[in-house]
Amino acid sequence: MRETRIKDSPEGAQNRLLRTLAEALEAETGDAYFSSVVQRLAEALKVEYAFVSELTRGGTHFRSVALWARGKRGENFEVPLAGTPCEAVLRGEAVHFPDRLQQLFPNDPGLVDWGVVGYVGVPMVQRGGEIIGHFAILSERPLVSGDLAIDVMRIFAQRAVAEIERTRAERALRDSEKQWSELYEDAPIAYIYEGTDSRFVSANRAAQKLLGLKAEEVRGTLGRSLIASTPETQGRVAEALAAVQRGEERAGIELELRRKDDGRPVWVQWWSKPDPDGRYTRTMLVDITDRVMAQQERARLQQQNLYLREEIKSEYNFEEIIGASAALQKVLKDVDRVAATDASVLIMGETGTGKELVARAVHARSSRKDKPLVKVNCAALAPGLVESELFGHEKGAFTGASERRIGRFELAHAGTIFLDEVGEIPPEIQVKLLRVLQEREFERAGGSTTIRVDVRVIAATNRDLGKAVADGKFRQDLFYRLNVFPVKMPPLRERGEDLRLLVSYLLDRHAKRMGRRITHISGDTLERLTRYEWPGNIRELENVIERAVILSSSEELEIGSDVLPVPVTPSSAQASRSLDTAADEPAAAGGSLEEIERRHIVETLRATGWRVEGPDGAAKRLGLNPSTLRSRMKKLGISRSRDAAS
Repeated sequence: MRETRIKDSPEGAQNRLLRTLAEALEAETGDAYFSSVVQRLAEALKVEYAFVSELTRGGTHFRSVALWARGKRGENFEVPLAGTPCEAVLRGEAVHFPDRLQQLFPNDPGLVDWGVVGYVGVPMVQRGGEIIGHFAILSERPLVSGDLAIDVMRIFAQRAVAEIERTRAERALRDSEKQWSELYEDAPIAYIYEGTDSRFVSANRAAQKLLGLKAEEVRGTLGRSLIASTPETQGRVAEALAAVQRGEERAGIELELRRKDDGRPVWVQWWSKPDPDGRYTRTMLVDITDRVMAQQERARLQQQNLYLREEIKSEYNFEEIIGASAALQKVLKDVDRVAATDASVLIMGETGTGKELVARAVHARSSRKDKPLVKVNCAALAPGLVESELFGHEKGAFTGASERRIGRFELAHAGTIFLDEVGEIPPEIQVKLLRVLQEREFERAGGSTTIRVDVRVIAATNRDLGKAVADGKFRQDLFYRLNVFPVKMPPLRERGEDLRLLVSYLLDRHAKRMGRRITHISGDTLERLTRYEWPGNIRELENVIERAVILSSSEELEIGSDVLPVPVTPSSAQASRSLDTAADEPAAAGGSLEEIERRHIVETLRATGWRVEGPDGAAKRLGLNPSTLRSRMKKLGISRSRDAAS
């Protein structure tokens, strides 16, 4: 067998070898260093294999970091330490096995696979004595002398230790930076790194969202430009920045800012800690906008001396129509448009929404304002009296007509007539009303003289007249004559922003009338008023306020659940009342629950002369809102023409 001898070189030759290797590896770092060093060692020491390893699995295995095998880079491997020539090396010894390697370590199959017989290994020892891996060279021929190899490998093992430590430190630093970067970016609190002149270097996502900044806008943004221009805030910021520039920390300072994108105000608490070099500072912003706005609102409500009537009128009142909501403003614009004309107006809306006020506003802004506005509540009239009420009657026209009566149309001559709940007019009277609208003339009941009138007609209804026309309960031609200019009055639940103005107006009016001094409303009361659905609209609101003023014993208005209960849905309320009614019905009445309920409503209507509203109306007796009762009557098919005498 031929032998490969690595003779002890003279000192000069050794130095030249080291210098050649060092120069070749000078610029290499990290993985590139290890790949290069094993290649250079194998080529310089003329061996087939060279590798550098690190201990794994608690020291029971080792894994190659770089492998040079038969003139090329090999695939890294991991093997158990026990039974290998590397075991002694990784205990801290420099080992040289010149020959017979496979016989010495029969349990290491890798030696057979590689076909090697000679081995030199040098441990890599970290500061503090910890062994972290080793360098090894293996040859297919005997390695007679390994002194030069050991000396050279020890030198590069030290460099390798330093490189491993540096690599580990870099990896740890990268991991740490990544971790802190993720924490910084994903933190729910706004963080900013900025110069002490307030120029941003970086800002996390929470800061960008809070301040209305795009990612590309962050760097270079001057934080001071986002400060609200109020003298107080500007002064506070100037003082704080001066302190930061002196190297002093500032904590918990409340500031008002303006978002960069839309200029909306935000309020923050500001913390800033300067770096030791005095050039940069780390800033934290905590969003307190909701808290500040809640405090402002609470202070306003507590200090609020509910607007005097004159103040409300000067800003929002329109012939006693209170509000500034978009829905109401549309109504008022419609009123202004139509008031100057003589066109018929049909005001639609739920009971209690203020339809009569709209009618008064149209009249007050018309050329007829100095003439009478005559109101007729069509729902409050008995069927037999509707004609007489509207058109008048002659003496002796019917039993009890002891004298001539002037009708409302005649009284309204040159002025305006307001037909409230026009949908309740019986079909036979609808024909005569249509004639008045078309021809401006009529005859009194029992008379033959034609009376001509100049009357503007304003009608109002809480019914769906279009559906009534389709159902044959209202004349189509009359509907078209009334519906020349429709005005839709929104319910109070769609005018949330008007509620406080209405409360202010009504409270002021009733408090003055009763001689009470009430200066503000409790927060709970405002919340209760705001959350209530107001099925009875403004009329119900006024009743609640008046009752609360009567019950009030201090300068603070309070409305409890006894005055304003938690609202129930109409369906649940009706179901409850229907069940109560059914329970009181005689068992002999029989029929379904709906039939029993229908009979009960019809009997109540008959007892009240078919009067729905008012203190003696059916709605009052049944404990229902009039609009709710009308809705129930419609659903059950109850009508005066059908059920009055049945």
